[in-house]
Amino acid sequence: MAMNAESIIFDLDGTLWDSSENVAASWEETVRSLGNPLLKNVHITGEDIRGVMGMTMDEIAGRLFPMLSATKQYEVLELCSEEENNFLASKGGVLYEGIEETLSKLSEKHRLFIVSNCQTGYIEAFFEYCGLERLFTDYLCWGETGKSKDITIRQIMERNKVASAAYVGDTAGDCEAAFKAGIPFVHAAYGFGKNMPEDKIAASAKDIRELAEIFG
Repeated sequence: MAMNAESIIFDLDGTLWDSSENVAASWEETVRSLGNPLLKNVHITGEDIRGVMGMTMDEIAGRLFPMLSATKQYEVLELCSEEENNFLASKGGVLYEGIEETLSKLSEKHRLFIVSNCQTGYIEAFFEYCGLERLFTDYLCWGETGKSKDITIRQIMERNKVASAAYVGDTAGDCEAAFKAGIPFVHAAYGFGKNMPEDKIAASAKDIRELAEIFG
């Protein structure tokens, strides 16, 4: 039986695309350009980025640049994020196979949204690269709200008068956010997440195309 949800809210990284390698390349380029001796041994890889996907941007800064003060972490993060948005808008990431077909089918019966812990401009870069903005009603991110993902989910639901929704994401943090927001969680099992709380998962998709069957 299909899940009964008027709207579907998606995470972005690990759910709709994998941008980790190009994000790493962009951040590595930015860090090298700064010439800061404290950063000379910092080398950012795709694996590093995949390991922090789903965290808020300030959490990521603390994880990747622990040798810097909190103020400097934020400054470096700001520069990396600005360059990253421009980089991804042109070079993009790896879109999961079947994404356009699946989202098009889902949009026939459901309103689609994106809520991500990314910086402002990141979702726009995703749309610029993939051209799928037409399928989404609205989107919201940590860069705009500065709040935890569960609060951001509630905010987008409230401003769009969403009566019922499910959240699709790939990490345990996504699952917890959906639980706190009071909506079902659908696990994008093809993404980055590990050690998932199975008792809080309403459904699971091993391929993005399976979402069309889950939501009917």
